Amino acid sequence: MFRMTLMAGAAIGGLALAVVYPSIPDTARSLLGMQSTPAGAARAAAPKGDGHGHAEGEGHGEEGHIAMTAEGIEAAGIRVVPVGGGTLVSRAAVPGVLSASQDRQARVTARLGGIVAEVRKTLGDEVRTGDVLAVLESREAADAKGEFLAATRSAALAETTLARETRLWRQRISAEQEFLQARTAAEEARIKVDLGRARLAALGLTDAEIGALARQPAATLRRLELRAPLAGRVTARNAVLGASVAADAEVFSVADLSVLWVELTIPPRDLPLARQGQTIMITGEGDARAEGKIIFLSPVLDPETRSARAVAEIPNAEGNWRAGGFATAHLATAEQAVDVLVPRDAVQEVEGKKVVFVRNEEGFELREVETGREDAQGYEIIFGLDAGTEVAIGNAFVLRAELSKSEAGHAH
Repeated sequence: MFRMTLMAGAAIGGLALAVVYPSIPDTARSLLGMQSTPAGAARAAAPKGDGHGHAEGEGHGEEGHIAMTAEGIEAAGIRVVPVGGGTLVSRAAVPGVLSASQDRQARVTARLGGIVAEVRKTLGDEVRTGDVLAVLESREAADAKGEFLAATRSAALAETTLARETRLWRQRISAEQEFLQARTAAEEARIKVDLGRARLAALGLTDAEIGALARQPAATLRRLELRAPLAGRVTARNAVLGASVAADAEVFSVADLSVLWVELTIPPRDLPLARQGQTIMITGEGDARAEGKIIFLSPVLDPETRSARAVAEIPNAEGNWRAGGFATAHLATAEQAVDVLVPRDAVQEVEGKKVVFVRNEEGFELREVETGREDAQGYEIIFGLDAGTEVAIGNAFVLRAELSKSEAGHAH
């Protein structure tokens, strides 16, 4: 009886311990007479799916984590960089206006008056140097070409006469005076050809076009082609089919917008911060950002505002900037070293908190950070990241979208 009572007491005590301390190791459980349940068996006993209608293997994963392969990261255009120390630069902001570089734009004018017979390019078209923009029909062009052709034929005849008179004079058949007259006529004919060629070149004809005039039908002599003097885009067009165009009228404007100017007005207090040849940061609408260089700083101040005009040049190969838009130039005023610095596009805001996406073995994890000082390019991280940690920059908004989808999946 005593033995049965002792066994019953031990069983009851073991049950109580199992309830109060569910995480007791299996060894302790066996000493107390408790049966351990393997973790695998517990998982097997769990129902398939996640309780929200998802089949096994289709779960959203741990909250704040985004599974993504290296191939997926590359396809999404996400760049990953290790963070480290850097320098924050304090800057003074100066407003500016974007414009086409005056070194990379041209106005195409009609050298002669005429009628627009063809329009081959329109606003916004990409053009290469020498492309035909429009074709005019001009009586003056026909006269200039006709005079040149007549001069070339007269010159050919004069050369033939000179060759004959030279031969006769050397054979003592003709007088020297006839030889001298023939030589003078040939020289005059050459001068007329040269003058005619120069006139056609002034009208915009190339050497190849001038050389081909003799082989063209007479009806085409009145046609005058307007060509693009440089590669770029058509930014203005005043040509209308059948319209009359006056001499020296601007018909097209072409600009190479791969490089733009930023016209700045620097106030007196910021003038000591600016110098010609200085590299500056330019920001525009949205997240547009580029490094520019001051290529001109006026030595003369505006008499009314006491400010100075400056011109900065920025690259625009991808066409992210538009001439006529507003921009801001940031002139460096001071520099401060920081231990952990991340680019601005690495930091995002989720539910009012600043976060970054940290690279891990499965993909990325969301991590809240505390930022300190900042400049136009980056943030100082004072809590949440160590130097050397890899974070996502460039197209990191894709990760935020994936996170939103994952949270929506958990919510339902």
